[in-house]
Amino acid sequence: MIQTLKVGETHQTKRHITPSDVQAFATVTGDFNPAHFDAAYAATTRFKKPIVHGMLLGSLFSPIFGMKSPGEGTIYCQQSLTFLKPVYIGEQITIEVTLERVDVEKNRAYYRTEILNEALEIAVTGCAMMMPKKESKHV
Repeated sequence: MIQTLKVGETHQTKRHITPSDVQAFATVTGDFNPAHFDAAYAATTRFKKPIVHGMLLGSLFSPIFGMKSPGEGTIYCQQSLTFLKPVYIGEQITIEVTLERVDVEKNRAYYRTEILNEALEIAVTGCAMMMPKKESKHV
């Protein structure tokens, strides 16, 4: 619930991105771009090897918001994403959200969202807005 949130609180998790993760994401979305699967093709790009789908990375904020902060019952309303550095298959990444602002009257929580690559560089940055679960009223 919004009353329990504290501006400045940070939630973080780590995840190892596997070839199976990338394959599953491509299967669900239909995005089999060779930039994600074909080493020979990727060698001709600025990244030099296959990269993880940007939207796969963006989706990794969802479990934090839905299960930790604000938590179960939260509605994920808005997300901006800027991709700054590549994330490669096999890397361990850090997914981090920081609460920046709370609007109790409108029941909105605003977060900074970041993913750090294995070199601890910001690979993805953005902002998100959530509608936390409202307090249950028992009669």
